[in-house]
Amino acid sequence: MDVIREMGFKKTFLYFLWSLFQILFRLTIFSPNRVFLLRLFGAKIGRGAVIMDIRLFNLHYNGLHNLEIGDYCFLGDEVMLDLASKITFFPYSVVSNRVIITTHMHLGYKNHPLQKYFPKSEAPVIFRKGCYVGIGAIILSGVIIGDGAVVGAGAVVTKSVSKWTIVGGVPAKMIQRLKR
Repeated sequence: MDVIREMGFKKTFLYFLWSLFQILFRLTIFSPNRVFLLRLFGAKIGRGAVIMDIRLFNLHYNGLHNLEIGDYCFLGDEVMLDLASKITFFPYSVVSNRVIITTHMHLGYKNHPLQKYFPKSEAPVIFRKGCYVGIGAIILSGVIIGDGAVVGAGAVVTKSVSKWTIVGGVPAKMIQRLKR
């Protein structure tokens, strides 16, 4: 009951409805059908986008209206998208399997002892044209991955990545600049 008190009835009800959507979405096995379903429920998706078996969470904030995927993007299996704030993929963005993209930080109940040190925050995440994110990377809120940038496998990206740059590591640091 604390959850309902904290979230409110409306958000709790939306959470339940979006949980049902997720079951339907997981049963949809072909990318064109996933794209259709995402568009039907409010996501903006360009032509030629390939959506594998992704995971969506925090849909009770704004549904799929916080998701925008450009032309010819690819989102791999088990990519986790936190839609508490907006996530934008510009054309030709590629996100490999099991990448986690988070747009907010929230410790839980208002009376959590760490709330005063880590207040709730949220910020959009943007993937610019032609960027690539390697398998298992974690992208934190407020990050912009620049045009043609490459994020190495397993990297934890806490700050924006300049265009035509390769980053890797924990936390991610520049490895090299790419020649255009």
